[in-house]
Amino acid sequence: MYYDRLRQLEKDGRKIRILLVGAGSMGVGIAWQIAHTPGMELICIVDTNPEAAVNAARAYGAAYEMAAPSGPFPKRDAVLVTTDPFALIRREHGLQLDVLIESTNTIGFACELCLRALHEGIDVILMNAEVDLATGWLLHEKALEQGRVITSDAGDQHGVLMRMIEEIRMWGFDIVMAGNIKGYLDRYATADSIREEARKRNLNPIQCAAYTDGTKLNIEMALIGNGVGLVPWCPGMEGPPASDVHEVFSLFDFSRYGNLGVVDYIVGSKPNGGVFVIGRCDDPIQVPYLKYYKLGEGPNYLFYRPYHLCHLETPCAVAAAVLDKQSILWPRFGRLNDVYAYAKRDITAGEKITQGIGGETFYGLIDKCSDADANGCVPITLLEGEGKRVPRLKRTLRKDQALTIKDIELPETFLLQAFRDQEKMINSKPGRIHYG
Repeated sequence: MYYDRLRQLEKDGRKIRILLVGAGSMGVGIAWQIAHTPGMELICIVDTNPEAAVNAARAYGAAYEMAAPSGPFPKRDAVLVTTDPFALIRREHGLQLDVLIESTNTIGFACELCLRALHEGIDVILMNAEVDLATGWLLHEKALEQGRVITSDAGDQHGVLMRMIEEIRMWGFDIVMAGNIKGYLDRYATADSIREEARKRNLNPIQCAAYTDGTKLNIEMALIGNGVGLVPWCPGMEGPPASDVHEVFSLFDFSRYGNLGVVDYIVGSKPNGGVFVIGRCDDPIQVPYLKYYKLGEGPNYLFYRPYHLCHLETPCAVAAAVLDKQSILWPRFGRLNDVYAYAKRDITAGEKITQGIGGETFYGLIDKCSDADANGCVPITLLEGEGKRVPRLKRTLRKDQALTIKDIELPETFLLQAFRDQEKMINSKPGRIHYG
């Protein structure tokens, strides 16, 4: 779809100029991929760890130049490597950036950076699912105001599902379920318990814990739900074990959903790492064709992709944003769903929460905002602190208990204010829970 257009862009002497912020495992992969994608070039790499940024620059394969945030930028033709992205996106430096790829595991910092980039006329790709969920609507509205594009990444599960759903809807199917295929799940995983596995996969242990405890899975499904208008059937979804994706027909009772489209997942199935969609079609003309195409008897049909390729597919989101001014996925339904914090262990009143997502204290479960907000439940993204300002538990929680606003003292942070601003934009219902 984009390959020939990007090749032509390069032949015409033009390339999409990219700023990459976040040089962890995914960032390094993105750097390599940009180097091997026609019509794109990496201008700057930013990470708080200079060594990580240099590692990504080496993966990109071009000469690089270290730049002090407060000093003059090098004039030579090289990839800039620095620790401060805010200096890079200001227009007076003449970098002429087209796209920011946000690939950190921060939320408040990422939100502020994305807002600055949009203000400076730079499109934004969110490899960062956490900020996408926490403030995605706010960022999208700001992008519209500036005539820019902000989009979820194309290669993470929610981006892949959106691309599948677009096609399946075009075929005339109703969406019954958007599904994730999870390899392994341990709600109580911590950075310490998962450290060796993280080392094998070259991942940050906290990030790996967020994958293993299911929080990242729930965030991905909340994002696709908010983009398409799907909800979980129950808090945290059902998530039955399966050995093969085709077992979904016996594991889920699709008839009970009625006209409601849902998000869910299966655990341990082959193909591991893929995604699936259940579409419904009972049209008497179409059904015989679908049987001929070996899709089954219907009216529910399984479509699945046995992989999602993360950084390999990021250039698709870049191309869609720059060439077509299109977002792969954005929260068009607002905060229909969010992911709420549940205790991994007994937590004592007075404890400071130094790590939210992927930490030792909470895991996250998706729920409908209309239900969870009314009960005062706290989105897990809001547990991110800012410097020395971190959340503090006011009341003791028992293992698996939902965290409510009465249980926690949330510090005033950029993220919390951005969340409040977003709430004002998308919901003016009386009696709404206010955080802080």
